[in-house]
Amino acid sequence: MDNSGASVKRTETGFHKVKSVVAKINKVINTVGVWGFRLRKFVMAAPVVYYALKIANYNKAHLPEQVGISLQSTGEFAQMISRDMAVNGPLALTFACLLLMFCSRKAMYSWAISIFTLALPLVLLLTNAYPA
Repeated sequence: MDNSGASVKRTETGFHKVKSVVAKINKVINTVGVWGFRLRKFVMAAPVVYYALKIANYNKAHLPEQVGISLQSTGEFAQMISRDMAVNGPLALTFACLLLMFCSRKAMYSWAISIFTLALPLVLLLTNAYPA
């Protein structure tokens, strides 16, 4: 009496169970990957929007009524603009870069530029916070 036929059937059914579990796990991983790729622009834009609004709100409260731009070597500014323009200009530039990101197939370029536009309101704040 040889039980090798019965053990082969048990092994095959166990192998098929493992194979089906692995296939289900692979399907879940692929689904998460596909949705992660589809939502990548929203995930990348969320922190940029958050910090852009946070910096704009801070600048609105802390910048003087007239903001100087283009600091000269003499310690005076070449041009003065209103606080609203100093707050809303960089904010509009950041949102324009994010809009380009959503319209573009290459999301990283305009996203990186939108990260760099966050430095503009900080520079305005630093140059206008300390009087000459």
